[in-house]
Amino acid sequence: MVLGVAGSAFALDKAELDQRIRSITGKFAVLQAKPDKAIPAETLRKAQGIILLDRTKAGFIFGYQGGGGVAMLRDPNTGEWSTPAFLAAREASLGFQAGRQQSFIVILLMKDNLTRVLTDPTYELGGEARGTADSSTRGVSASVSTKEPSLLVFDHRQGLYGGVATKGGAIVPDHEANRVYYGQTLSMDDILVQHKGMPTDAVSGLVEKLSASPITASR
Repeated sequence: MVLGVAGSAFALDKAELDQRIRSITGKFAVLQAKPDKAIPAETLRKAQGIILLDRTKAGFIFGYQGGGGVAMLRDPNTGEWSTPAFLAAREASLGFQAGRQQSFIVILLMKDNLTRVLTDPTYELGGEARGTADSSTRGVSASVSTKEPSLLVFDHRQGLYGGVATKGGAIVPDHEANRVYYGQTLSMDDILVQHKGMPTDAVSGLVEKLSASPITASR
């Protein structure tokens, strides 16, 4: 509760949100430059939606994981990426745990029916994504079915964090960030499907990185 109140005390501005996008773009570029973790270009081309999250986990006995990111959908007619909608990621846990870990997570939505959850007014993404994340940070987990999976998770982690805990939390739309960034109150559908948000230079940089081929190891 204290962390939530403290976070809300800082006013957002568009320059800060542009910097968030640039930071996410840089971390995505770092991920794609690692041959053992990069998302294949063909997989990215097939993705109908993408969620990019920057998260920090820390704690001793009581743990807290916070951060945020953006979601984007591909236009079914043009194949172009939408402007981003901001997301908030919050999770609290209680149990035997200790450490600090920084995570950059990319969730690819491979099916049209799955992308609709992002525009649902009651949208909340929780445990369904965690189960497919690769704990060794080497790309898609072996637990993900090879039969056209609906959702793929790639991640890059730094730091150590361990223990057994009871968790609660989810990834939800950050309505305040979206309002500040686009200068008006827009729903997730307005941003991701109706394209009512105007793109910025920071957004163009992210789209360029999403369209670039990853660096692969030489043979």
